Amino acid sequence: MIRLSKQADERREAGPVECWCLHGAVGGMADWRGFAKLLAAGKTGSRAVDLWRFLECGPMSMADFARALNADAGGEVFRGSGRALLGYSMGGRLALHALLEKEHPWQAAIIVSAHPGLESEPELEARRASDAAWATRALTGDWRGFLDAWNSQPALGGGAIRDPEASARLAAQRREIARSFVDWSLGAQEPLWSRLREITVPVLWVAGVNDAKFRALGERAVAEIPGARLAIAPGAGHRVPWEAEEWLAGEAARFLRTGI
Repeated sequence: MIRLSKQADERREAGPVECWCLHGAVGGMADWRGFAKLLAAGKTGSRAVDLWRFLECGPMSMADFARALNADAGGEVFRGSGRALLGYSMGGRLALHALLEKEHPWQAAIIVSAHPGLESEPELEARRASDAAWATRALTGDWRGFLDAWNSQPALGGGAIRDPEASARLAAQRREIARSFVDWSLGAQEPLWSRLREITVPVLWVAGVNDAKFRALGERAVAEIPGARLAIAPGAGHRVPWEAEEWLAGEAARFLRTGI
């Protein structure tokens, strides 16, 4: 049964482990509904976090987000055996920041198609400029045109909008989405490579078999995180949670049964 928490996140109770799911850029809670149903079949509960609520009151850095998310989780009564954090793409980068906070409330993590950080100033500068353009388009441009342009990017598979109705509803949060392209840009992120060894919980890092760039990033990341494991999603590119939804839910449920 899905219910809304006081923060309006979507929750599905289905077992002693609760997996908090962080969506990607230009995404939303609804992105996780199919995955959450499959995860529940594996006796694992979930909570789809509305990332846009964190940006409603103004700018928020990734570090401040991490502290706020951890406070959300740590401040709630939980009767299960453990909490896990799952982040996809932008959500994966935010999840890494949460895991690097001291005394965080997570017992395991699943990181999907995420980038620990660019390492050269020219790359950072180029990404900031690119994301600033996306921010302007999200805030002031035609919304459907913005969505079409975003989804047509080769890095995302160049496909059509997955859920047109859910994407249209996101127009009400276009201000927060635009802000995320600035505050949570990969160009605004300090490289986390040298800190990955500080992550001490079990980590399952996931990349699509057809996403060579993020497969390579995943291989490098798991070499830095003690005890981390890389899983390659068959038949998937960057958007693993939807291109290999059943596979990911099965891998996540098995990992969380043994990882917590």
